[in-house]
Amino acid sequence: MQQTSAVQESWLEEVTQCLRDDKPIRKELPEGGRLHIDRLLPFLFIYVETRKTEEVARSVTQSNASYLLASTPKQVMPVIQALSAIAVERFGSFLVIRSGELGRDKFLTDDAPYLPPFEVSVWSTENAVVAKEAFSQAVMASEARFRTPRVEERGAPPSVIDEEISILPGCAVLSAEFAPIYRAPESAQIYPELRDQLIATLFDAGLRACAAFIGSRGILKLTSHRSLGRRAFVDAVSRVDRGIDEIASAFDVLLAVTPINAQQAFQQFKSNSFKGDPAFLYRPLTIQVESAKQHLFSVSFDHMEDPVLYDLYREKQREVDLQLSLIASRQAASFIEFGRALYGPVEPSLLAEAESILGMLSNDDPADFDDRVSEAPNADANYVSQRAQAMIAMYRRAWPDFKVEIELRDDLPSGLMVTNHRLLISKTTNMDRRRVEPLLSHEIGVHLLTYFNGSSQGLRLFRSGLSGYEGMQEGLAVFAEYLSGGMTVERLKLIAARVVACADMLADVPFEHAFYRLVQDYKFTHFGAFNLALRVYRGGGLAKDAIYLRGLLQLLDHLKRGGALEPFWMGKIASSHFGVMEELAARGLLKQPSVYPLFLATGEGRERLDRARQGMRPIDMVQPKES
Repeated sequence: MQQTSAVQESWLEEVTQCLRDDKPIRKELPEGGRLHIDRLLPFLFIYVETRKTEEVARSVTQSNASYLLASTPKQVMPVIQALSAIAVERFGSFLVIRSGELGRDKFLTDDAPYLPPFEVSVWSTENAVVAKEAFSQAVMASEARFRTPRVEERGAPPSVIDEEISILPGCAVLSAEFAPIYRAPESAQIYPELRDQLIATLFDAGLRACAAFIGSRGILKLTSHRSLGRRAFVDAVSRVDRGIDEIASAFDVLLAVTPINAQQAFQQFKSNSFKGDPAFLYRPLTIQVESAKQHLFSVSFDHMEDPVLYDLYREKQREVDLQLSLIASRQAASFIEFGRALYGPVEPSLLAEAESILGMLSNDDPADFDDRVSEAPNADANYVSQRAQAMIAMYRRAWPDFKVEIELRDDLPSGLMVTNHRLLISKTTNMDRRRVEPLLSHEIGVHLLTYFNGSSQGLRLFRSGLSGYEGMQEGLAVFAEYLSGGMTVERLKLIAARVVACADMLADVPFEHAFYRLVQDYKFTHFGAFNLALRVYRGGGLAKDAIYLRGLLQLLDHLKRGGALEPFWMGKIASSHFGVMEELAARGLLKQPSVYPLFLATGEGRERLDRARQGMRPIDMVQPKES
């Protein structure tokens, strides 16, 4: 007994010294359990294991930046006494939130005609009433898909531990126990979706309670209650990050579905009087899809502890699964449906915007992406490569790790594309020289810049891209062309025509009919119409090209509402992740961008951005070509 006491005393001395030195703590308790504190905060979440089945209460507790998991009640008080003394000295007061699960789901009965509410029982000391009210309001306001919570207040402490903590100097206590609705009553089988929803709800409510407590005492100035979350990744997060990235980086969707015989296919299509479906050939897949999927779903999400990151990786896992299904079904009937699942349909409002743009821009002069009919000097692949090297050198002067590989390729249609840290340029590229810098701003100033900035964040997810990032990424890249002064009539017309072609493809319109519509209705050249239709009909029909205009509209709306661009430079994210990025940045988990776009360093670029903030539609972005 004396030996155990000595071990505990030594352990607590080490912990308190770390706190006084502002060092993080992640310690296994001598008799089981864990103390995790990534920084000293005026609160601590605790869970005392009373039943092995309290999976959610445990998960809610260890989702926080400061928590104690105790295997027995007797472990709690020595730790709380040591921590609260330091916290009260630093902050003036200390909040302890204990999570637990009720023994039964009392509102659920066999004869209930529909799913009843579930009980959430709360109790607090007088000095934690504001925290209790914030917690209760957050729980009641939460979105409940299956059963709604009913908060009931207790009149007495629900456990001896709550009562003992409440008499410590400067300590406030909030106890929250809830019905175990995520388990089937008889079999105790877990409902995973309900479990995850419950964890997210109670985690958020707990942070709101802490923020209310802190705010009522003026302890800290908070930008958001979510800024009280973790500021460090646990090893489990890094393992998940590596595991998913190894699979996602083993293949490239666009390379896998881009024809390698574009020039030959055009000549054959032309020789057939522009009739029928072109015969496209594709490079062999570099992975065995079934094996990759097996590895993808063998990645363990256990012990991640952070519900926000957990959700981001689950989303990414589902997206990678869809991408693998897509490339495995090239030239099969199911390809178009996997593409629709990844990139969405063409919404009526998006199609209307595209047709409006085309109605205003289409004329009798043929136009296509590489401006072959232009009288201005043209740029071939070598010229584009030289200009790309010059722009990359400018970025490297700002940040030496901006290391891009440039490849001139025979197996790509005319144009450019980015894959990871590589810029691929088709050897058949031939465009108006005035389009080169804006296009490089698109590829280098957005796609490559966000790759390298994402690489510096500590997690590979931010460089490979959060789930659904491509729409906003392409909208941002098109906007970069405008900020660079290169949004020409031809370019905006091309972006709008891609939407119309995608709508035709999804409506089962044959390739040749979509091709003729581009030529006859919108005055594209034969070569330009073919290149556009190729992108849309490749693999069996890919709806990706509708995302350029959709993403641009989302971005313009974001700017009009006063939204910032800063989070978009931190990595590859979707518009739906903007709030998540702000939260992770507020928690200190994300760095500021290592390098910023060159087009924002110019007076013209900043003026154009200011105009966009006033409200702008895509048609307002058209800029005349300078001779």
